[in-house]
Amino acid sequence: MTAHVDALTATRDPRQFVSPQVWQREIALLTRDHPWDSVMAERCFGQAVSYLITAMEKYGQHLGLGCGPLIDIAVHGFILDTVNYREFCARHFNGGFLEHTPEIEFKYDGSVMKTAHVIENNGFAVDWPLWERDGAKCTPCFPGSDCH
Repeated sequence: MTAHVDALTATRDPRQFVSPQVWQREIALLTRDHPWDSVMAERCFGQAVSYLITAMEKYGQHLGLGCGPLIDIAVHGFILDTVNYREFCARHFNGGFLEHTPEIEFKYDGSVMKTAHVIENNGFAVDWPLWERDGAKCTPCFPGSDCH
């Protein structure tokens, strides 16, 4: 059994990293483009923001972070909303831009669950059912890179 941080002790809220207008826009785009209700869209987008902020803060450590396909849907949705994603990166990545470098082949190396633990250790609540869904599967991130 995996030890998890209690959601009540998590100090970081992914909503603090985007404006309420951007948050609502991303949820609307996810529910428009995927067979999700707003609850699922909020869960996935919250995990996507937590993941992206962690990737930015851990950049240069070559941790090989990567989310599974489910959360990656919300990551990609945000990236496609380029104006908001660019502003998010500029604000939280020291004016830079966090590149997305997917690998052609999926890797099955445990990096999805490792990433969830790094996010948790970075102070965010992890929605474990979303991560465990793809935990034994894969991440499309380039091995050893600092991509997301």
